[in-house]
Amino acid sequence: MKQIGMLGLGKMGANMARRLARGGAQVHAWNRSHDVATALAQEQSGIVAHAEVAALVAALPSPRIVWLMLPAGSATEAALQSLTPMLSAGDIVVNGANAYYKDSQRHAAELAALGLRFMDAGVSGGVWGLQNGYALMVGGDDDALQVLKPFYQILAPGADTGWLHCGAAGSGHFVKMVHNGIEYGMMQALAEGLALMKGKQAFDLDLAAISEMWRHGSVVRSWLLDLAADFLQRDQSLESIEPYVADSGEGRWTVLESVEQGTPAPVMSMALMMRFASQGQGDYANKLLAMMRSGFGGHAVKGDAA
Repeated sequence: MKQIGMLGLGKMGANMARRLARGGAQVHAWNRSHDVATALAQEQSGIVAHAEVAALVAALPSPRIVWLMLPAGSATEAALQSLTPMLSAGDIVVNGANAYYKDSQRHAAELAALGLRFMDAGVSGGVWGLQNGYALMVGGDDDALQVLKPFYQILAPGADTGWLHCGAAGSGHFVKMVHNGIEYGMMQALAEGLALMKGKQAFDLDLAAISEMWRHGSVVRSWLLDLAADFLQRDQSLESIEPYVADSGEGRWTVLESVEQGTPAPVMSMALMMRFASQGQGDYANKLLAMMRSGFGGHAVKGDAA
């Protein structure tokens, strides 16, 4: 039986563990909150919960495979520092969470110096990945790839579709980074177009009907449009939704890469800026604009009456 360790059981990690187990693998699972791992093991056969990472590592056959699904930055760094002394030469660490590709290149070099192997896996599919499979963009050497291939084939939509060995270590997370930058731009364009139609009140346009119609034959058809059509069918006013859009970090990394390369990426850059604006990061600048306009033209400033 194929065996793998999974550290981190958030929405993505837990569903990936479920899909692996349902595909015939045995998953040794650990989460900072042990209750989460225990509940998952009780729900899904093929998953074994471990209270300590050391116990998880000890339970794995050689060469051990440990897959990380932890937040980028300090959480992943701390996990690698504590995990690597427990591993042996030839063992493989996979980082399948969102991560900056340069960090993945560094991790690969650091683990190679210890005789360990590293693969980075950019994973897309969200909460629908359990049912539909995940798109996997992986980086690392060919030897590690051959060991991981059966697991990629379970996680992907098909054994030979939906996953790709992109190249050397870091390339998987690089491709996933650009993928998310494109996602930002596509989402922004759809949102702006639908907002324009919503604003044309004289036509009283049915956004649900329009987005549903676009799903069939239109050049803008996509999974994002499918999702928009679905929620617009239930609610077009969105009055209960706060106009706040978070950014995961991938968009920032994509824009930084465009600057470093000198390769223009205005759509992705502007989409990121719009997310910052939704978070209130442009509020102070807008106040300054209002004050400058008042200064040169004597225009009223909202808030004067207070």
